[in-house]
Amino acid sequence: MRHFALRPLLAALLLATPALAADDPAGEPPARGPAVTVLKAAKACFNNNVEVSGIVLAREETAVRPERFGLKVSEILADAGETVTAGQQLARLTPPEGGVVNVTAPVAGLISQSSAAIGAVAGAKGEALFSIIARSEFDIVGMVPVKDLGRLQVGQQARIKIPGAGEVDGRVRRVAPTVEPNSQLGQVIIGITPARRFLVNSSGRALIRTGQSCNISVPLTAVLYGSAGTVVQVIRRGRVETKRVEVGLMSAGQVEIKEGLVEGDTVVARAGALLREGDPVRPVASAEAK
Repeated sequence: MRHFALRPLLAALLLATPALAADDPAGEPPARGPAVTVLKAAKACFNNNVEVSGIVLAREETAVRPERFGLKVSEILADAGETVTAGQQLARLTPPEGGVVNVTAPVAGLISQSSAAIGAVAGAKGEALFSIIARSEFDIVGMVPVKDLGRLQVGQQARIKIPGAGEVDGRVRRVAPTVEPNSQLGQVIIGITPARRFLVNSSGRALIRTGQSCNISVPLTAVLYGSAGTVVQVIRRGRVETKRVEVGLMSAGQVEIKEGLVEGDTVVARAGALLREGDPVRPVASAEAK
């Protein structure tokens, strides 16, 4: 009778055993600890940019004067701020002996300055009647550190931001072969691609793309800088591991990891000194990673 009474108990134990094994196939209880937000290390590409701050200048400016002295301005046909074509009449002048002398634009472009006034005397020397920015072409002229100068080449693309004018495209036109000895800065000239009106001497900022690097990417918050070097905390088997890494480029809150991590590593999204090597934790996937 006792043997028959034990059968239900044995059956219950046999049913319970697989359920326990399913929680931990290795037969070890899962590590317990604080919840930690994690994400998977993934590959991304970082643009290697050089930033240049400078001012907007006319690429080429042409002074317009009459060929002889002693002419009086009798009529003004164009003014500063207007765009003109080559050969367009700008003013009419009257010589002492009578008649009319026409002053025309030698090039197409934007009139940047005008000193023309009715009755004023104009000549081949002295102040120009008009100054024309040839073809309405502008440059950003700035200075960059010597460490960046070597990465710049003529023809590289740039994205230029000018307050009040938005963003425009550009290309590197000239890179100085020398640097100033005191500041260790070298000049770079970036041509603004679209022919538009810009305010001369206004400030501008250009990002010149010098290359691209594709590698592992993690948030900047995942990287710790300390006396032990640069490290990232990862989670393996429910415990913290500290990985020494080599960082590269940074962009939009992300940092390039050149060495120390592989794609798919479970990374602590916000590393901190409170987590130590071997600490048990409960990883929780970052909302951004879901």
